[in-house]
Amino acid sequence: MLQVDGYAAYEVLAKGSAIRLAYCWSHVRRAFYEFAVISPIATEALARIAALYRVEAEIRGRPADERRAVRQERSRLVIEALDPWLREKLGLVSRKSKLADAIRYALSRWAGLRLFLDDGRVEIDSNIVERAIRPLALNRKNALFAGSDGGGQHWPVIASLIETCKLVGVEPHAYLTDVITRIVMGHPQRRLDDLLPWAYPTMPVLKAVA
Repeated sequence: MLQVDGYAAYEVLAKGSAIRLAYCWSHVRRAFYEFAVISPIATEALARIAALYRVEAEIRGRPADERRAVRQERSRLVIEALDPWLREKLGLVSRKSKLADAIRYALSRWAGLRLFLDDGRVEIDSNIVERAIRPLALNRKNALFAGSDGGGQHWPVIASLIETCKLVGVEPHAYLTDVITRIVMGHPQRRLDDLLPWAYPTMPVLKAVA
């Protein structure tokens, strides 16, 4: 199960495989915001999506089984009513309009937008991931000046290590300092997996060599 936005490459990745794509309701909601002031259809769509988010606000942090049960009881009704409503409204607007594009964006991804109903581990959107990668996105132009092709290849490796450290609760600067020191002091190459961020907290304290 992959939680994704609408980037088409994910569909290619999942085609013919066991991968299931859980699409992001935040991206669906975003597509309607532009028209909320001038379109009653967009305003109503946002109100219906807001009902889903109110449920999520109540169950955030609960165990997956509990989240699934509440979604089945309350959110499923909203989703089941929203599908035919969107199809009806699509027939009322110009097929070349941006509002029609917003409706088609949702309907074309409907199976993946429903997945959060059946699996409490799945979030309603991918906002957690987007917040995590925002520093990388803001730094993209700086990363263009990595100095060489090699530097450009090393940059995403370092960035991935830093963000993984944050994810598992390891302080990135201390981690990189310690791990590089261990490698310089002869940490066995066959045991490099021991130095990955999720395994690192179990490593013994490094002792200084006189």
